[in-house]
Amino acid sequence: MIKREARLLLRLKLRTFPVVLVTGPRQCGKTTLARMELPGWRRLDLEKTGDKNLLAFDLQGFLEKNPRRLAIDEAQRLPELFPALRAAIDEGRAPGRYLLTGSCDPSLRRGISESLAGRVGVVELAPFSAAELRRIANWRSDRWFWGGFPPLYQLDSQAKKALWLEDFVDTVVRRDIPDSGHRLEPERLLKLLQMLAHVHGNLLNTAELGGALGVAHNTVSHYLDVLEGFYLIRRLPPYFVNIGKRLTKSPKLYIRDSGVLHHLAGLRRPQDLDTWPRRGASWEGFMVEEIVSRARLQKPGVRAFFWRTQAGGETDLILEEGVRKTAIEIKLGGLPSPHDLRGLRQCMSDLGLRRGFVIHGGKEHSSLGGGVMALPWTDLLADRLPILP
Repeated sequence: MIKREARLLLRLKLRTFPVVLVTGPRQCGKTTLARMELPGWRRLDLEKTGDKNLLAFDLQGFLEKNPRRLAIDEAQRLPELFPALRAAIDEGRAPGRYLLTGSCDPSLRRGISESLAGRVGVVELAPFSAAELRRIANWRSDRWFWGGFPPLYQLDSQAKKALWLEDFVDTVVRRDIPDSGHRLEPERLLKLLQMLAHVHGNLLNTAELGGALGVAHNTVSHYLDVLEGFYLIRRLPPYFVNIGKRLTKSPKLYIRDSGVLHHLAGLRRPQDLDTWPRRGASWEGFMVEEIVSRARLQKPGVRAFFWRTQAGGETDLILEEGVRKTAIEIKLGGLPSPHDLRGLRQCMSDLGLRRGFVIHGGKEHSSLGGGVMALPWTDLLADRLPILP
C-alpha cells in the first residue's frame, strides 16, 4: 500500500479541528486514505442507499449515538448533515470527532461555508505524486504519461489504462457535473476540455475559446469555474507587485493531471509523447502540479503564481508564504543556457529575491551565479521540497 503524503496534514488537522474534510477529484484515494489512517472509526458511505437512509432517518439521534470517530464518505449527498454537525459540535468542540470526504459540489461548499465555518479543517488530496510512486517499477515514465490516479496503477496494459481515462473523463462530464446541479451541455464541455489540452500552459484567452465554441466569453468562464471546481484544471494567477512594469493580467491554464491531459490530446501510448508538439508544455504542467500540490501539503499557507511582463520576461512559478517568495523556472532538458535565465533573473531583480531555482530534466546540480541554483527534477522527490520559501 502506497503511503500518502497527505497523511501528515490529515493528522495535524484532526488534532486541531472537530471536523476534517478530505476533498479532491473522484478516484484520487480519499476513502482509502481515511481507512488507512483511521482504522477503528465507524464508516458510512452516502453513495450507498442503506447508509444514507440510516443516517437520514434520525440524523440528530445518530450523531448523538456516535459523538466521535465517525467517518462519512461523499458527505455532499446529504446537505442537511452540515447544520446537524454544527449543532453536535457546538455542544463539545473536542478535536478529531468527525471526518468527511467529498468531491467538489455546490452543496458541499455551501454546507461548509454556511454551517461549519471555523469548525472544519480541509485537506485537499491530489492523485499520486511522483514522490509517492518512486518505489514502484517504471514510475518515472508512467507518472508523467499516465498521470497519478490510483486505479491506473492496478491495470496491467496500456489499452486498459487508456480505457480507464476515457471512462473517468466521461463520468465527470456526463454524471458528476450534472448530478451536482450544473446544467451544462456535456458535448460542449468535452469539446472545451479537448481544446484546453492544446492550449495547456498558455495564457488563458476566453474570447478565443468562446469563438471556437460558439459561446460568449463569460459562458466559457463559467465552464472553467466548474472544471476548476472539479479539480480538472488549474488557472495559475499572475503575480502582481507595484514595480512600474506592465504585467500580464491573464492566468495560465493547466490541465491538472498529466494523464488526463494526454488522453484529451489524443495520446494513447507513452511513445506518442515523444513527438507531440506540446511535450514541453506537458512537462511544465506536470512539474507545476507536482510542486504546488506537495508544497501546500507541507506548508498549507503557500500560494502559487507565475510572473510575466508584457515585454516577454517570464518565470514559470512563484511560491509565496507570507513575505517569503521563491522563483522557479522549469526546463524539460538539461542545464539551461544564459538566455534561458533572463526571465528568472529579471523576476528576481524586480521582486528583490536573493535566490531562484531552475528545475530541469537532467541529472546535474549546479550553481549558476546570482543566487540561482539548477536542480534535477528528481530532487523534488525528497520528503521535504528543497525549494519551499
